[in-house]
Amino acid sequence: MKNTFHVSIEEAIKFLNREEKFFVQVIEQGKMTVEYYAPRKIDEQEPHKKDEIYVIASGSTDFNRNGEIVTCKKGDVLFVPAHMEHRFMNFSDDFATWVIFYGEEIY
Repeated sequence: MKNTFHVSIEEAIKFLNREEKFFVQVIEQGKMTVEYYAPRKIDEQEPHKKDEIYVIASGSTDFNRNGEIVTCKKGDVLFVPAHMEHRFMNFSDDFATWVIFYGEEIY
């Protein structure tokens, strides 16, 4: 499902369910990728090598960004620089987010 310019939430959910994962990459263009991420029970992600933007697609969550916790809901946008600790916590059963990674990988 990569290398397209339009992906609906319904398409992302179908692809995610088919892959039986918590995330699926849906668009790739140059140094930018878009994923759909729907963790279950625990968010076990580690810091990433690229800057990222989250756009909450559904549900609600608490978000821990380097120790600062904010409550988020559908439509909210979050920014996390490369290598920063972050995690979704106390998320609703219907929680999902778009994840946009961009720029150079920082080692």
